[in-house]
Amino acid sequence: MHSAEIEQYRDKKWRREEHLRLKTANDVEEMINDLGFCLTLTDSRTNFPSVYIGVCGRRDVVSPKNVQKDEECSLAWVLKDKVMRRGNVYYSKLSKGRATFVSRRMIPYFHAIYGIPRSKEPEKLSPGARRILKVLRKEWEAATSDLREDAGFEDRKSLTNAIEELQKSMKVVAYEVVYQPRFSYLWTLAEARFPEELAVRVSREKALVEISRAYLHAYGMTMKSEFSRAFGLDRKEAGKAFQRLVDEECAIRVDEGVYVLPELI
Repeated sequence: MHSAEIEQYRDKKWRREEHLRLKTANDVEEMINDLGFCLTLTDSRTNFPSVYIGVCGRRDVVSPKNVQKDEECSLAWVLKDKVMRRGNVYYSKLSKGRATFVSRRMIPYFHAIYGIPRSKEPEKLSPGARRILKVLRKEWEAATSDLREDAGFEDRKSLTNAIEELQKSMKVVAYEVVYQPRFSYLWTLAEARFPEELAVRVSREKALVEISRAYLHAYGMTMKSEFSRAFGLDRKEAGKAFQRLVDEECAIRVDEGVYVLPELI
């Protein structure tokens, strides 16, 4: 197994080739549904598939200092907004607070890992996050500025932190962004946007297996440490998930903690 082969595999899966470049919202959604998930505006330094990398259509993508004047950055941003509005895939800040797209088929698995049951909200969520939920469960939608007032936040930073907390726990999602008269996201409950997918209940063990399966198909080869680090998961849990893939003959263990797709051997 040569690293060149793996990179060529990722070139196709991550749309890092000129003829596979992302140009439309449909292109972005096709990639998300193929991979199961991707980031939005990160570059090659993150070593994770993203909309921005796909828009550029090459491997060594580094974001310019002046992103506002860069055509590729601008297109990636526009496509991100369009896909978010369409609501065909899940969009939120998840692991490590990174803006992430998740395909509908993967929503139950991510929810099993990151979601918080309503009964656990008082002990798991901060008071500010719970105030936002109270507002949204009454109003169903609200702009960031309205949430600051209605949920009683004195400063923008504490509001931002509470919203990010709710995104990471898959409680709220942005469904629209407006730029005039001022920039603002519009928020709603995740269960209102994706009711069927969030109603599905799966075990944590099953969820880890399916996320690791999608990850391996996206990368071709990976180490369990890379996988666990990418999603903030325990290495032992990651190892068990990949061992399940090996048992199913969906992965081959080529070294300690290193797994590869059988078709790439």
